[in-house]
Amino acid sequence: MDKIIVKLESFMEAGGTKKDIILLAVSGTALLVSIFDLLPLPFDAAWVAIVLCGIPIILEAVIGLITAFDIKADVLVSLALIAAVCIGEDFAAGEVAFIMQLGALLEDLTVAKARAGIEKLIRLTPQTARIIRDGQEQIIPAPNVQIGDILRVLPGETIPVDGILVSGQTSVNQAVMTGESLPVDKGAGDEVSSGTSNQFGAFEMKASRVGEDSSIQRMIRLVQSADAGKAKIVGIADRWATWIVVTALTVAALTWLMTGEVIRAVTILVVFCPCALVLATPTAIMAAIGNATGHGFLVREGDALERLALVSKIAFDKTGTLTYGNPQVIKVKSILPQYGERDLYGLIASAELLSEHPLGKAVVRCYKQETGSSVLPAEEFQMMPGEGVSAVIGGKRLLAGNEKMISANGMVLSGDLKEEAERYFSQGCTVIYIAIDQEIAGFVVLSDTVRKESGQMIEQLKKLKLQPVLLTGDNENAAKAIAGELYIEEVYANCLPEDKLKRIDACQKNGEKICMIGDGVNDAPALKMADVGIAMGGIGSDIAVDAADIALVDDEVKELPHLLALSRKMMSTIKYNMVFSMGLNFLAIALAVSGALNPVAGALVHNAGSVAVIINSSLLLKWRKKV
Repeated sequence: MDKIIVKLESFMEAGGTKKDIILLAVSGTALLVSIFDLLPLPFDAAWVAIVLCGIPIILEAVIGLITAFDIKADVLVSLALIAAVCIGEDFAAGEVAFIMQLGALLEDLTVAKARAGIEKLIRLTPQTARIIRDGQEQIIPAPNVQIGDILRVLPGETIPVDGILVSGQTSVNQAVMTGESLPVDKGAGDEVSSGTSNQFGAFEMKASRVGEDSSIQRMIRLVQSADAGKAKIVGIADRWATWIVVTALTVAALTWLMTGEVIRAVTILVVFCPCALVLATPTAIMAAIGNATGHGFLVREGDALERLALVSKIAFDKTGTLTYGNPQVIKVKSILPQYGERDLYGLIASAELLSEHPLGKAVVRCYKQETGSSVLPAEEFQMMPGEGVSAVIGGKRLLAGNEKMISANGMVLSGDLKEEAERYFSQGCTVIYIAIDQEIAGFVVLSDTVRKESGQMIEQLKKLKLQPVLLTGDNENAAKAIAGELYIEEVYANCLPEDKLKRIDACQKNGEKICMIGDGVNDAPALKMADVGIAMGGIGSDIAVDAADIALVDDEVKELPHLLALSRKMMSTIKYNMVFSMGLNFLAIALAVSGALNPVAGALVHNAGSVAVIINSSLLLKWRKKV
């Protein structure tokens, strides 16, 4: 008994439900009694199978007809069962009922397996949190945590809400949210996300996003909204199924009238059931969604992959999408012989240490990352809005800012230095000039660097016959510099949100299907209007993620070509499934009309088609385009 319980628990963890277990038990019982039908037993095994497996099918068909006039495969199966019983084919009726239930079980398990990789996120939601109140630790339900609460997280625990570390050092496994294979070190001031795991070291954090606003809950909402039933092509298959039911009844009636053999009509009803046709689309879509999830994509809309397969253009926002979105120091220029580039770099980092400006913070961050050195303390710090900063470091007065600040302090840039700086300006970079004790010392250049995987990604998209387009709010120099580096020919700079909408609308009016990829609030309207919107889920704004059809959780744009290729493979799989299922149906009908198939053999052929469709769709779960 213990072994059985363990197996059932494993089955549930793999995505099975209580309904599946009950159905499995019923079908197993039916199989046993059918086998023992040849033995002298005090009861009719065929009728046991009809009652256990057939009655649920008939009830579902009747309920569907009465409540919604829903004509589907269950109607044909029910008619076949009733007809078989009426002509005395009890054993055939029992076998048909059993095989149909077994096929239904296989279908449920396949869909459950396809979704298992996505829905496991729900089980990652922490149930409790350790809250610190009045110096005392209390364990409360995680949904009761409020913004501003101080929480303690112990080693090995899952972080209950989003927040910022206030004390302690640790390493956090963020794979569930970002896909990173290695843990990330965290210290005071660093952000942590709910659902991620604390590897070692206890720490205290301040809750910043709780309940439905937390990262894990946002991801769960994305998952739960993925519904294969929303796909347009599923609706087409369902409509076909209705007509097939009507056609089956007509063919069965005509065969009965022409041959006078009821058993042939019953067999036609069995083999004409459009189960394989109806399964052709949803199983492929759910398997493709499962595959996409494994590569860092969360599909919000069931028909998103169907629409993605038709796009011919991919529009990219620049900052945070093709680039990292964080300014990086790419050049330090010193023109004073007594100061080397590293010396000058350290001085400007010291001057910017107390600055609140993003570029100043970027200089300090890059200096620490590149050199590993500490920053010297600054005295008499002053910030001049729109110009730069001033500070005394080691007894020397240092100015760091733009040309306006240099001129305001009575200094003039040399022609050579200004010409060199202009070359960086023309590439969309930012230049900060440096002066020491009223003497021009050089400059530092900052730029938003291209993601290392962006170039290869664009190249692969072109191989898929997709045209990349750059839509950015940045100036023309920055836009052209990035586009030139990535070989993007169609570029639109200085785009406001409404400008991006106009560009997308123009493409659609020309009959082109376009996909938009972005991360910011300003991208949300374009993400919504595009045929398919893909948001950078890791660094993207909430509004952008909510507006998109698909979210890229780990911001790894290198996986975009796989997603596009997967969508096309999914559509080809669906088409193959439909052609195969229809062909098998017509072949089986011809054999049934000729009398070559009886109801039992017909049921086997019918379910063999369904299983073949399921197996073909399930291949999408692990599919990856060969490079």
